Amino acid sequence: MSVAHDRRYVLTLGCPDRPGVIARISSFIAEFGGSIVEAGYHSDPETGWFFTRQAIAADTVPFGPEDLRERFAGIAADLGSETGWQVHDSGERRRAVLLVSRDGHCLHDLLGRAASGELPATIEAVIGNHADLAAMTEAHGVKFHHIEFPKDPAERGPAFEQVRALVDAHEPDAVVLARFMQVLPPELCEHWTGRAINIHHSFLPSFVGARPYHQAFARGVKLIGATCHYVTAELDAGPIIEQDVSRIDHADDVRDMVRQGRDIERVVLARGLRWHLEGRVLVHGRRTVVFS
Repeated sequence: MSVAHDRRYVLTLGCPDRPGVIARISSFIAEFGGSIVEAGYHSDPETGWFFTRQAIAADTVPFGPEDLRERFAGIAADLGSETGWQVHDSGERRRAVLLVSRDGHCLHDLLGRAASGELPATIEAVIGNHADLAAMTEAHGVKFHHIEFPKDPAERGPAFEQVRALVDAHEPDAVVLARFMQVLPPELCEHWTGRAINIHHSFLPSFVGARPYHQAFARGVKLIGATCHYVTAELDAGPIIEQDVSRIDHADDVRDMVRQGRDIERVVLARGLRWHLEGRVLVHGRRTVVFS
């Protein structure tokens, strides 16, 4: 949001559910005259947790985001030591770094969305383990870094260290595996917890790993899909942000499925990334609450 009056302070919170949580947060905001322009709530009876996302018009808050965080810290403490919360200022520039391989459809889509202002972030850099997508990236004025990965997975440690150094230099809010086709080592998954986002070309948890469209074709499925999820050390098993599907029939071969699947991948990744950047995704264990 680039227009000043559209600037928002977004408060997200998760805590053990109990009576009075909503009233406590609302009273806190009302005390300084804050105007809530968007609010979402979810109470999960299975886990006993409560989740909320509150968007406050920044021009109704008589102090800055740091003061807001400092003041709300006391409220969060009163709600219990397990409370997790954040305050995001939509006026602060958000940053993303993309990791790619040879398939360019997701990269091209995200570069276009960023250039048109549809993606609420600046793409700081693109890192590829092949150089195929360098020209496409640089045509959008974004720096491309090529890092050669050895064929032997056991020898890829130094390459991943280069990736980590390049990514961390930008302090990104999101590290996007836009069809990177490499399995991040556990230490990188841990280092980028809650920021590393992957697009998997399958409707998880079905058909994990490589060549999911070939697996789907062999099983004769009638729906194919794509899944945007956070990256964890367990392959393709991180908390799911967004999914979508497309119907196919017996006449479609693997090439048809790949073509249709790419369309779904673009939309699902862009949607999931935007929700992440806007603070709409709250993670609790292996599940997510998404205030879309």
